[in-house]
Amino acid sequence: MMKLYIGNKNYSSWSMRPWVLLTQAGIPFKEVMVRFDSFEAGSCFKSTLSTLSPTGKVPLLVDGELVVWDTLAICEYLAEQFPDHHLWPRDQAARARARSVCAEMHAGFTNLRSHCPMNIEATLPEIGALIWRDQAGVRTDVARLVALWTQALDAHGGPLLFGEFSIADAYFAPVCMRLKTYALPVPPAISAYVDRLCALPGIKAWIDQAKAEQDFLDFEEPYRLTLD
Repeated sequence: MMKLYIGNKNYSSWSMRPWVLLTQAGIPFKEVMVRFDSFEAGSCFKSTLSTLSPTGKVPLLVDGELVVWDTLAICEYLAEQFPDHHLWPRDQAARARARSVCAEMHAGFTNLRSHCPMNIEATLPEIGALIWRDQAGVRTDVARLVALWTQALDAHGGPLLFGEFSIADAYFAPVCMRLKTYALPVPPAISAYVDRLCALPGIKAWIDQAKAEQDFLDFEEPYRLTLD
């Protein structure tokens, strides 16, 4: 059985993507959680992963003797290994579009990612309001998200970005967590998509488990001094 190495569910946005993809698609795998004790060279986290991957990062997929690192590479590998699950959209043009938006997410939205780190357990609307007021780059990133999601939902009729659940939805799941944690303003149709995505069993399972961790890591929490 494949093994997926992940970090803390509350904080690890990159780990969330392949985990919810596998879970929502019903593909069996074994989860190996490596706690974010530190990212320094001598940490337990780095010591564990450096023996498996050249990057020493999560997520990491191990399938027999094969090791696949990087979220997008993992998702592509899974799509090839499980074609009957249609992890990419069935239509060729839609697949190309879905790959494009995932690549854009993979390389972009840096202001939103840096100023609004994923923290599923927290509720930080006051912080979100200050970020929204002061960080023009976050407003620009959210505007791009709204345009991208609106185009996909309108083109494919929903309920998800390309109709059925796909890698694209898994890829944007951590963004939905950020929008909710910081209460960033989005139009009703976008908020409804976020709610639909969060209600999917695979994504709800990650959210529930993230909230149950209760593992406060101060270096992942720029806005809180203690766990509430």
